[in-house]
Amino acid sequence: MTAPDPDGPLAEQLLRLTRRVHRIQKRHLERRDLGITPAQSRLLRTLAHYGSPPRMADLAERLEVVPRAVTTLVDGLEAAGKVRRAPDPANRRVIRIELTDDGRAALREVRAARRLAAEEILSPLTDEQRTVLGGLLDTLVDGPDTDGGGRGAGTA
Repeated sequence: MTAPDPDGPLAEQLLRLTRRVHRIQKRHLERRDLGITPAQSRLLRTLAHYGSPPRMADLAERLEVVPRAVTTLVDGLEAAGKVRRAPDPANRRVIRIELTDDGRAALREVRAARRLAAEEILSPLTDEQRTVLGGLLDTLVDGPDTDGGGRGAGTA
């Protein structure tokens, strides 16, 4: 007979909260009728963190996905006019991914949808509870690297 897992209920709460966050963000995105998926919105947010247009491989590494997944996301966003592929001026064999003006506008909408989702999720908490939660989340996000991937705080 095995002992009960004392962290089991907490792990389940974290998973339920993560699913709720995704569900609420998706709903807010859909209300804005942007025609992009949550995964595409994540790519747009990630793309915005670069000082200059990244390569597909850079995006795949940052998003922690296989390059083929990034290609699929970029294909959809390019078809929607949110990003464009551009040759690297220093090496024309390298393709960089740039936000278009429409992509920047979509990114503003994505950020607004995320803010509304966060407000909805955090609304039951007092300011003091939000501060405590923020500190706890920082501890968890920046905690010890147990997967060997060298990850710190998220970028997206």
